[in-house]
Amino acid sequence: MGRLRDDEIAMMKRTNPPIDSEIAWKQVAARDGSARFFYGVTTTGVFCRPSCASRRPLRANVRFFATVDEAKAAGFRPCLRCRPIASSSPLKLVREHIERNYERAIPLAELGRIAGLSPFTVQRLFKQTMGASPLEYQRSLRAGALRASLKRKVSVTDAFYEAGFGSSSRGYDGAALGMTPARFAQGGKGERIFFWAAASPFGWVIVGATERGLCWLALGGTKAEAEASLREEFPAAELKRDPGLAGWIEAAVEAVQKGTSHNQDQDGTKFLDLRGTVFQLRVWQALRQIPRGETRTYSELAREMGEPKATRAVARACAMNRVSVLVPCHRVVGKDGSLTGYRWGVERKRRLLEAEKAASSY
Repeated sequence: MGRLRDDEIAMMKRTNPPIDSEIAWKQVAARDGSARFFYGVTTTGVFCRPSCASRRPLRANVRFFATVDEAKAAGFRPCLRCRPIASSSPLKLVREHIERNYERAIPLAELGRIAGLSPFTVQRLFKQTMGASPLEYQRSLRAGALRASLKRKVSVTDAFYEAGFGSSSRGYDGAALGMTPARFAQGGKGERIFFWAAASPFGWVIVGATERGLCWLALGGTKAEAEASLREEFPAAELKRDPGLAGWIEAAVEAVQKGTSHNQDQDGTKFLDLRGTVFQLRVWQALRQIPRGETRTYSELAREMGEPKATRAVARACAMNRVSVLVPCHRVVGKDGSLTGYRWGVERKRRLLEAEKAASSY
C-alpha cells in the first residue's frame, strides 16, 4: 500500500479521536490484547500491537496510532512478530462488531479502530469481501431481525423497535424488506411481480422482478413448468407479464455462453432483490465471487466465507437461492467433484458448467 495522501491523513485525524497516551502506555506495558490501537518504536521504525511479545521499548521512544494506515503514514513498518496487518482478522472483527451492535449507529471511525485500519480502508475492503458496505450489512441484520419479529406475530410497531429501527418510518423503508412489513407478515400479499419466460439452450427460463430488482430466475422443461415455479414461490403476489424483461433472460444466457457481465450495474448489487437471512445473503454473495469456469465444494465455500463449520448451512442457503445463473449455485459441487442435487436439475447444472468452462477458455 502506498503512502496516504495529505487529505486522507487529515480525514483520519478528524474521524479517529486522540489516544490517551498514559492509558495506552499502561496497556502496552501489560501487553493488553483487547487494546485497539498500535504503537511505533522510533529507534527501530517498527509498529506493533499492544499485545506484542517483543522486548518492551522505552516510553520515550514510543508513539501511538489509531490505525495501521496512520502508522504507515508516519513512516513505520509492521512488526514481523505480532503481524499487525494480518489480512483476514480485521474484517472478521468488523463483521462480528456489527453483528453484536446492529441496533445502534456504528460510525466508520469506530470500525476503523476495531480493525486497526482507516475508515476508508474498512469501507473499501468490507465491500470487496462482503459485497455490501458496513452500513448495508447492518441494515440487512436489522431487516433479518424485523422479519423474525414479524414471523412471531409481534405487532409491526414493536417489531420495528426490536430490530433497532429508531422510528416506525424507518421500518417501512423499502431497503429493509423489499416490501412493507405488513405485506411480508402476510406472505407477500399485495406484492406485484412482473415476469417473462423464454426458451434457451438450458431449457425455459423465467425471470420475475419487483420494483427493486430481479427476485426470481428459474429454469424449467416447459414454459408452463417455468411459470408454475414462480406461482409456487410467490403464491400471494400479484403476477403480471412484462415482455420488457426479456432482456434479462438474454443477458443471463449470454453471461453463461460468452462470459459477459451484463448482470451487474455499477456496484454489482442493486439489480437484485434478494430476500433471505443475513447468512443466506452472505452465501449468495460468495457464490457470485466464484470465478466463471471454476467450482467449489460446500466446505470450500464455507471456508472462503470464514465459516469452516457451516458447511451444512451453506448447502441449505444454496438450495434456497431464488436467482439461478446470476447467483451461480450451480458452481458448487460435491466433495468428490460430483454434481450433487440442483434445484433446477442436475443435467442443466452440467450444461451450465460446461458452457461456462468453454466460455472462460477463450
